[in-house]
Amino acid sequence: MSLIDVENLTLQFKTDEGLITAVDDVSFSLAPGEVMGLVGESGSGKSVTAKSLMKLNPGNAVYSPESRITLHLDSGPVDVMSLKRPRDMEIVRGGSISMIFQEPMASFAPAMTVGSQMVEQLLIHTDLSKKQAKELSIEMLDRVGISDASTRFGQYAFEMSGGMRQRAMIAMALSTKPKLLIADEPTTALDVTIQAQVIDLMKDLVAEFGMGIIFITHDLGVVAQTADKVAVMYLGKMIEQGPVREVIRNPYHPYTKGLIDALPQLDDLEKPLMPIPGDIPSPLERPAGCVFHTRCGKVIGDICRTVVPQWSDTGENHRTACHLCAEG
Repeated sequence: MSLIDVENLTLQFKTDEGLITAVDDVSFSLAPGEVMGLVGESGSGKSVTAKSLMKLNPGNAVYSPESRITLHLDSGPVDVMSLKRPRDMEIVRGGSISMIFQEPMASFAPAMTVGSQMVEQLLIHTDLSKKQAKELSIEMLDRVGISDASTRFGQYAFEMSGGMRQRAMIAMALSTKPKLLIADEPTTALDVTIQAQVIDLMKDLVAEFGMGIIFITHDLGVVAQTADKVAVMYLGKMIEQGPVREVIRNPYHPYTKGLIDALPQLDDLEKPLMPIPGDIPSPLERPAGCVFHTRCGKVIGDICRTVVPQWSDTGENHRTACHLCAEG
């Protein structure tokens, strides 16, 4: 059974320079209780893809007619792309789907206490009374490991440490008991000890609530610890998908291999870092053919420069969009 199905998602932004493609023909599915890592460099389209699931992209976003996002709820399937009015969007925005952002300070209103914001969203998305919403909010703050939760409930975001703000945001996202949690680089700004605690917390929450999680990051080490499967993106294209251990141990796409080789090796401190050569192109100068060919060291003649690669099966539930795989 699937929780959410994304099919042929293509998204462009209207700008003064014309239409810019941010997401190009992306498809994936997620089951309840499953964690998917969405990996790639900055500018790969990870966050734009995730925000599309809640239609949170700005007003200049243009979705292609072929784009399909279907959320499967107990009450029946929801066609997210057909939702237009803000009231209709409440079922996905904070209702069945919640999102944890990279920087909590940019998400919490500075002039409102954390508790008042938690209560406000519960009053919108549930039938709880104000008293019940406060009790649930304090309970969730306690469950994510915030000590003296009743006191923290009345504090402002700037009065909390970075790790505590991140936990408060997780508590706020979980208080509506969403079916899907989108975590947009939630550990990037945290030190490694707090990062490990947040990762363990998210694992516990999946086990307890059975929700699906889309974990956006550029850190394959974090993905290896948290995800069941991984999808690699580059310049708006999804280029490799599969079970996380299979993809990390047997990467087929040169870009995926480059991301893994770029990781520091703690067991070999003398080994030099191996960054991927070049920079990710501007969406205004999107390469033809395979979007990665401008940085790839294994280009096959003109086919990589002119023909968009199709998906090839490269293992059990593992597929790769690369001409090298098609060539065998």
